[in-house]
Amino acid sequence: MKALCLLALLACVLTTGQGKIFSRCELARSLQQLGLNGYAGYSLANWVCTAFHESSYNTDATHYNNYDGSTDFGIFQINSHYWCQYGDEQSSNICGIQCSELLTDNLGPSVACAKLVVRDSANGMGAWVAWRSYCQGENLYQYIEGCDL
Repeated sequence: MKALCLLALLACVLTTGQGKIFSRCELARSLQQLGLNGYAGYSLANWVCTAFHESSYNTDATHYNNYDGSTDFGIFQINSHYWCQYGDEQSSNICGIQCSELLTDNLGPSVACAKLVVRDSANGMGAWVAWRSYCQGENLYQYIEGCDL
């Protein structure tokens, strides 16, 4: 019985903080609660569209082998060269976090860092290629439709 309880406790500890693939509406509600709707003039649908095209709503997504050797992390694919610290890699670490913090089911660090990207980047959401390619100037209602926001 003690072994079973220990295994249950270990399983709980190991699953805490792991990545998560959100549903569209679950992500929209979470991003709204974290203050992204209207942040820097961008609708919630812009953020959900960006997350879809960057990571397919997966907080554990990573993209290695960028042209500069950097890596993109998390639901918004935040870049290690400028925004977060990845191991010994040279980084500006503007968000002041470890990149691994962007890979968990806790969206707080990703949203806080994304807000800095939009605020500090000369291009706003244009800092994301996916936003420029798929979301900018488009009707984005489909990204929040039926989500009861």
